Amino acid sequence: MRKKPRGFTARYLGSAKNLVASERTGAADTQLGMALTFVAGAINAGGFLAVGQYTSHMSGVFSTMADNLALGTFNVVLLGLSAFVPFVVGAGCSAILINWGRRHHLGGQFALPLMLEAALLFGFGLLGWIAYPSVGFSLIAVPLLCLIMGLQNATVTKISGARMRTTHVTGIVTDIGIELGKFVYWNRDKAGPDVRADRAKLRLLSLLLSSFFIGGVIGAIGFSQLGFLFSLPFAALLLLLAGPPIAADVLAHGRRVGEG
Repeated sequence: MRKKPRGFTARYLGSAKNLVASERTGAADTQLGMALTFVAGAINAGGFLAVGQYTSHMSGVFSTMADNLALGTFNVVLLGLSAFVPFVVGAGCSAILINWGRRHHLGGQFALPLMLEAALLFGFGLLGWIAYPSVGFSLIAVPLLCLIMGLQNATVTKISGARMRTTHVTGIVTDIGIELGKFVYWNRDKAGPDVRADRAKLRLLSLLLSSFFIGGVIGAIGFSQLGFLFSLPFAALLLLLAGPPIAADVLAHGRRVGEG
C-alpha cells in the first residue's frame, strides 16, 4: 500500500520540531542559524533607524564606555551600561531556560528562549507603535533590544556548541578570513601536515554573513517604511520556529499526567 502523503500542517510541524530539537544535526544548525541571523540583522539595522543605536555591537558599546569614562562624561557611560547590562541579562536568561529544559528532559529546550524572544519582539513592536516618541519609550527601547540580541546570540551559541553566533559579525568575518587564508596557502613542501581549509565551515560562515546582511537591508527598508510594527513579522517567524517543539512538550506532559 502506498503511504499517504502528509499534509502541509503535519510537514511544517515536523520540520519546525526538528529545526529546534535538542538532538542536533548539521543541516538543522545551518537552517536555524540562517533564520536567526536574518532576524538579528533585520532587528539590528532596523532598530538603528528606529532608536538611533545598534543594539548587538557590544565591542563598540564597551569601547564607548571606556572612552567617556576617561573623558568624564559619565552620562554616556550610564547609557552604555543600559545597553551592556541587558545584553548580558539576555544571555543569562537563555542559559537559564535552556538548562531548565535540559534538566526536565524537554525536547524543545532550545525553543524556550526563542519563544521569549518572540514575545519581547511583539512587545517592542506594539509598544513602539503606541508610545513612540515618548520619553518613557526612548528609555526602554535600547535596553529591550539589547536584551533580545543577547538572548538570541546566547541561544544560537548553546545550540551550535559555540560554532555559530548570530549577532557577532566580527567573529564571523574573522573566521572567514582564517579559512580563506588556509584555502590559498601553498603547501610547497612535505615538512609538515598540509594546510587545508574547512570548506564546510567556510560555506556555513558565508551563509550566516549573507543572511545577516540581507536581513539588515530588509529590516532597514521595513522599519523606515512601516516603523515599529515591522518587528512583528520577525516575532511571528520566531513563534513559528519555537511553537511546535513547545507544543509537543506540553502534549507529552499532558499524556504523562493522564497516564499517571
